[in-house]
Amino acid sequence: MIWRVASYIYQEISNVLLSKSIERMRKRLKRTKGICSCSSPRCINHSTFNWYEQDLWTYIARFLDGRSLVMLGATNKWFNSVIMQDCIWKFTCLRDLQVPDPGHVAFSWSKLYASVVDGSHSFIFRQQEKHIDWMRIGAFSFDSEVAFLSQRMSASVKILKQENIDDMLQSYGSCLLRKIKTGIWIADLQLVRCPVCDQEKCEGTMQMLDARHIELFLNQGFQDGSWDYELVGSHEIKKKVRGAYGAIFDFKYLTSKSTAGIFDYKSWIGQPNDFQPKAIIALHAVAVNTNLQENQAGVLIKYHTMRAGAEGEIVSIRISQQLL
Repeated sequence: MIWRVASYIYQEISNVLLSKSIERMRKRLKRTKGICSCSSPRCINHSTFNWYEQDLWTYIARFLDGRSLVMLGATNKWFNSVIMQDCIWKFTCLRDLQVPDPGHVAFSWSKLYASVVDGSHSFIFRQQEKHIDWMRIGAFSFDSEVAFLSQRMSASVKILKQENIDDMLQSYGSCLLRKIKTGIWIADLQLVRCPVCDQEKCEGTMQMLDARHIELFLNQGFQDGSWDYELVGSHEIKKKVRGAYGAIFDFKYLTSKSTAGIFDYKSWIGQPNDFQPKAIIALHAVAVNTNLQENQAGVLIKYHTMRAGAEGEIVSIRISQQLL
């Protein structure tokens, strides 16, 4: 099927190029022929297009999805050498994730793309016994090295003036994180077992917004377990709450138009009797919300981060909401 589609695209492009070539030739002959001259009929040799034209197949690859590219690359060695060009996978990755070019990356774009679409998530590598279910939200970008984490559906100017994490958590349940690794981030919504007890048969669940840098799963420090999550703060809401909400913003774009839709929570959190998790993603932010049934105990929010080494950049952020 992929060969037929690619062949069709190739043939269409070839026909267009051939038509333009013939038209240009006709115009040249018309200009050079004299008014009274008589010329013998000439046979025009139409150019034979080479099926193994690298530039043309590179262009065709822009219209194929990742699976089709892999199938085309498996055709033979020549196609494999063309399809495995990093520029092709970079274009495919940025197109499918709908994010801007982050500039330099530490791994090939084919590996980065594979790590995003192969069904991997952070609980596959560790704490599998706590994991229940998950869904992919999408991708967003960090341009600055500062992240704003919040459990509120609106941003307050007073919050922005706070610099101490403990004070921010105590007052608003929000905090600023510095030294964020810039670039493309992948966001997932995880459903995990409640950590209040260690019983494997516990039916309690906990919602978690799980975001990571696109390169995380390819780093040796993550794979061998030397990088781990640490608790950076928590906040208790000791009253009835209508929903479990969590959001991550690139601080630089907190008040920009690109993130305004996240604060328009009525447009995406669902009706009060809709208890299915909802998520929204913007170019520089992501948020999740799950409407809760009637409760009196409140919610405990925890913020976890993972660094690339003891003093390294933050490469993953988790916001969890747990009923008290």
